[in-house]
Amino acid sequence: MQDLITPTRRPSSSTAARASRRRWLRACAGACLAGPAFIAWAQPTLRLSRLENVPDQAVGAEILAAVYRHADIGVSFVDLPAKRSLLESSEGRVDGEVQRILAVQDQYPTLIAVHPSFNYIEPTVFVSDADVQVDGWKSIASHSVGIVRGVGSSERGTAGMSRVEPVTTMEQLMQSLVAKRFEVAVNDRFSGLLVIRRLKLDRKVRPLSPALEHIPLYHFLHERHRDLVPRVEKALREMQASGELERVQQQAMARMLKDAER
Repeated sequence: MQDLITPTRRPSSSTAARASRRRWLRACAGACLAGPAFIAWAQPTLRLSRLENVPDQAVGAEILAAVYRHADIGVSFVDLPAKRSLLESSEGRVDGEVQRILAVQDQYPTLIAVHPSFNYIEPTVFVSDADVQVDGWKSIASHSVGIVRGVGSSERGTAGMSRVEPVTTMEQLMQSLVAKRFEVAVNDRFSGLLVIRRLKLDRKVRPLSPALEHIPLYHFLHERHRDLVPRVEKALREMQASGELERVQQQAMARMLKDAER
């Protein structure tokens, strides 16, 4: 006896094509309804280089984290030594630099400066017991000066001075100042204050005013992200105009100084 089972009917190729097209249209409609959330999900997170063991870079990273949230762009940070950082970012193995001086764009044309400046450093004279009147770099030329090796602003500012002693770290700089290896030390003001608190040297070392220099810092992106620059710049300007940029900076600095006391 023959089986009385009706054979399964397969859809024709045209029917299958129509079903596939309907699924594609539904997916597109869902993406449109999702709006910015879908766009944020689809865009990969940028990896930005942050110089390791440099406090002002940590502040800059916190500011940028807020800026990128405002711009609906994902971001993370990679800690690298200063020279390697520029190599990695300029060759595109990371997506950009947290912050650098504007002149970086002249030496590394693959890095695009994002405007406006969003952070700064202030090279400052620190003393233990020396009596120094500060009025620019030339005012410390007659003193023995300690700096941190590799810090570009300190090396440029003290170029040509006869008694400059480079050390390896900011901690070593402040400890050597207390030990009277040199009369004055030059360090970024915020970073110096942070190190002094960590080492419990508040009563032995103090910063002098005014700062030797005020240096604006800029965020840089690799040229393959050129299309994102206007978007990030828009977020920066909006946050700057509202005062949010300064609030984030001040909160980050205050928290880091408080944590250094522990």
